[in-house]
Formats: sequence, C-alpha cells, structure tokens
Amino acid sequence: RRIALVTGATRGIGRASALALGADGFRLVGTATTDEGAEAVSRLLQESGIDGGGIRMRIDDADSIAAGMERLKSENSMPDVLVNNAGITRDNLLMRMSGGEWSDVIQTNLDSLYHLCKACCRGMVKKRWGRIINISSVSGQMGNAGQSNYAAAKAGMIGFSKSLAKEVGLRNITVNCITPGFIQTDMTAALSDSQREEIIRHIPLGRLGTANDVAGLVCFLASDQAAYITGETIAVNGGMYMN
Repeated sequence: RRIALVTGATRGIGRASALALGADGFRLVGTATTDEGAEAVSRLLQESGIDGGGIRMRIDDADSIAAGMERLKSENSMPDVLVNNAGITRDNLLMRMSGGEWSDVIQTNLDSLYHLCKACCRGMVKKRWGRIINISSVSGQMGNAGQSNYAAAKAGMIGFSKSLAKEVGLRNITVNCITPGFIQTDMTAALSDSQREEIIRHIPLGRLGTANDVAGLVCFLASDQAAYITGETIAVNGGMYMN
C-alpha cells in the first residue's frame, strides 16, 4: 500500500486532503506541531477507518523534520506521496514588517519545502515512483498587499516545483503545485462580513472555495491518472485569477 505524508493535517486543506487520500486507499501520515495535535490526527484517521496516524513535526525546524523522517524510515513508512500543505501568515505592510515576520514565513513556508522534498526524494527515486504536491497560493501568482513575505514564499514554491520536476521526472516522480484562492479555513474565518463580500465580488463562481475543492485535486495528482502531469501550477480559485 502506498503511503502519503500530509503536513498540517489537523485542519483545513491538510485535514481534507488526508481524509480524501485515505479514502482512496493510501496509508496516511499527518503532521502536527504538537503531540496533542498528532494524537488528534491519529484519532481522526482511526474514526474514519483510515490506516495511519499523526506525527509531531515542526516544519519550521530542520532538526524536527530530520527526526520525524528518521522515525518514518525506521517504521518503513517513507512516503510515496508528499503533500506540502502546512504554512503560516504574518501579514503586514512591508514598511512595517519586522525581520521576524519575514523570516518566519520564509522559513516555515519555503525552507520546509527544501528539507521535506530532499528527505522524501531519495526513497521515491529508489522506488521509481513518487508524487510531490505543493500547496502554494493565488497570492504567489497575483500578489497581495500586506503579504510580500507570504507571496514571495508561495511564488518560490512554484519555481522550486518546476525545477524539481525537471530533476526527478526520469524516475517517474511528478512535482506539481496547487494554488488555492480564498478557501473557507481558519484564516478566512477571521474576515469581516464586508471583507468577505468584497472578495466574493471578484470571484466569478460567487463563493469561497472549500477544503474539499482542493483535496479533490490533491487526490487526482496523487493518482496514476495524473502520471503525465508534472511541473504544473493548477489554480483552485473560482476564477478570481486566471493564467
């Protein structure tokens, strides 16, 4: 049975992707930043009849990533599918943005890509099969005021994915990006009604997306049916930004 590793599996897109991949027959490993979060992921998977469990892994900490991957290796659970989903925002106008707000977002959202992909690629190369799915953002395509740090990290994910796709394609490993627009998550729940209405006004489909809208594409890209798709950036944004 193929194994999928989903970062940030406690909520939102990560949670929906873990459940959807599990329903498709993958054995699941879901990361969380705390032991309590990892236990919650394990319970969620168990209650859903999905084989797998949660693991504590701070993706902003290279040592934590290394320890987590070493544990998976010792348990013969190195992933065939890697979904880089976990991320943070530290929004601020550039003129007010602190060095910490910049570096925290780059480290968590972009540096983690380097560490996780590097750790997983070796096993995928040996198996001559792998799927890497990076959850970027519409902000990385069109920019967003107050998010120069986040947009830079998410745009970096796109360039990273295209480069890695060219490196590992001959080993039957695909690397793709998904760029969600405004999805109903904890992040968007903090929006005021007026902010939400203004956003929806610019979305042709007239609604915010759901985590399942993204999870469906994650499952497709992880499947054998997507074997000839690599280096692509696929939007799930209701039409608010079209390439």
